[in-house]
Amino acid sequence: MEKIDTIDRRLLRILQKNGRISNSDLSDAVALSPSACHRRLKRLSDEGVIKSFCAMIEPSAIAIRSTIFVEITLSKQSSEELDIFEKEVKKIDEVLECHLMAGSADYLLKIVASDNDDFERIHRNFLSKLPGIANMKSNFALRTVFKTTALPI
Repeated sequence: MEKIDTIDRRLLRILQKNGRISNSDLSDAVALSPSACHRRLKRLSDEGVIKSFCAMIEPSAIAIRSTIFVEITLSKQSSEELDIFEKEVKKIDEVLECHLMAGSADYLLKIVASDNDDFERIHRNFLSKLPGIANMKSNFALRTVFKTTALPI
């Protein structure tokens, strides 16, 4: 990976806020020619700095009203047990994030559901069937105070 310079950082800051900006507008914003801007974006993509572009959907528009954080402790923490758990949890569509943790829980999951009944379905049909679970604790978010996907660059 090449070094990320000041211009790359400016490009990345702008793209994090507006991934649909045209190459022409982006190149103007960072004082590059459109071809130089395009080359930098291609390099940043090829090197894996830019992983993908996506649409951020308003959850309530698709009837998702609950965010639940679930702490999971496994009965064993061997590498094999962790790998098996991680492989299975990736199959659950409602799990948006899964983090291996240090502290009181082994994993922290971020899950979305339409309501309490939907979370009960997710819990009953998927979470309770995950391998190796010793303990599970669910915490419901009352509201999202703020949310961003932009990393501090």
